[in-house]
Amino acid sequence: MRWLTNPVAQFLATGFVTLVVVLVATGALSRSAADEEAIADARSLTRVLGTSVAEPALPRGLVRGDAAAIDRFDRSALDRLLVDDVLRIKVWDADGTIIYSDRTELIGATYPLGGDERDVLRDGGTDAELSDLARPENRFERELGGDLLEVYTRIHAPEGDPLLFEAYLGVDQVRERRAQVLSRFLPITIGSLLALVALSTPLLVLLSRRLSRAARERERLLEAAVRASDDERLRIARDLHDGVVQDLAGSSMQLSTVAARTDGGERQELDEIGRSLRVSMRALRSLLVEIYPPDLHATGIAAALDDLVAPFAASGIAVDVDVSGDEDASRRAVALVWRAAQEAVRNVARHAGASRMSLTVHRHDDVLVLEVVDDGAGFDPASVVGEDRFGLRGTESLVREHGGTMEVESAPGAGTTVRVEVPLA
Repeated sequence: MRWLTNPVAQFLATGFVTLVVVLVATGALSRSAADEEAIADARSLTRVLGTSVAEPALPRGLVRGDAAAIDRFDRSALDRLLVDDVLRIKVWDADGTIIYSDRTELIGATYPLGGDERDVLRDGGTDAELSDLARPENRFERELGGDLLEVYTRIHAPEGDPLLFEAYLGVDQVRERRAQVLSRFLPITIGSLLALVALSTPLLVLLSRRLSRAARERERLLEAAVRASDDERLRIARDLHDGVVQDLAGSSMQLSTVAARTDGGERQELDEIGRSLRVSMRALRSLLVEIYPPDLHATGIAAALDDLVAPFAASGIAVDVDVSGDEDASRRAVALVWRAAQEAVRNVARHAGASRMSLTVHRHDDVLVLEVVDDGAGFDPASVVGEDRFGLRGTESLVREHGGTMEVESAPGAGTTVRVEVPLA
């Protein structure tokens, strides 16, 4: 699944999602715009039919239901009214009586007008809505099939009475208009997005490669700096070991030889000086371990941990070190355990004020476990400021980065336990 972290793959995936979102949004907006435009066209058509065709052709007597007037209007105007998508015509008076319809069964029937229809009769204008085919006055429209759009406008009879001219149109016009709008805008939208992706992808690939090369170069420089630092620390550690430590060792042996030849109080003084030199040697050996960690696989982590805790024994703190199960552990696992042990021991020395400390390394299933326990002052982990635990936080981050876990348990006056688990592999 490395492709998921590839910037190019992420860009293309984002572009695809954006394309889908734009298509959906554009489709919705286009459908809405097409519907509005189709309804506007239907209103305009109905207004023209009502005022320019139906109203001039209305004969006197039609309002009263005169059969001859109905016949004249039917013969003179019906063919000019049922045009385009117009499927049915109705003319209403203010009382809700249908005074004319191409469906003659409806002529003379009375039905209550809706509020919008009364508003058009009173104020003029044009309105449109989807037909409710369940209403009794629309029962003959059910046979036309599908949804219908009913549009009504105000006209006037020759006698001056306001009438409601109503036309029923099929929604096919709306669908056709919607398809026309979509066919115009969708190719432009899709083409623009695809062109943007096509132009941006090579640029992104180029930038990604440059960033990868820069990251590799930074990594190379960092590794070089680490190697240079390790080489310098190794040189300092070697100089101390071959110089000061060897001198102290030689001086300690000479003092022991001289003390063996001396009697009385001088011998006791010489023995005391020799012990002081040996303590200094152990402190220097621990310092050497801090400056340059040993080759853990060559010398073993047990020997390295013994050197790490040597200053505790010199200061009178009881220390127990128990190491087992590290034979099959990888170099990385051993190095992580060493790093965690180093930080935990350093914290015990600086903050705990302990009289006893135990350091245990053992294997449990497929992990290498480190436990550092002290009987010191302890602390409340919840109340510790982040900067005060910078070392432990950095170690925990390193351990988690390599698939391990690190837990710190402590309480005021109850000591501290640091437990680290790292995978053997």
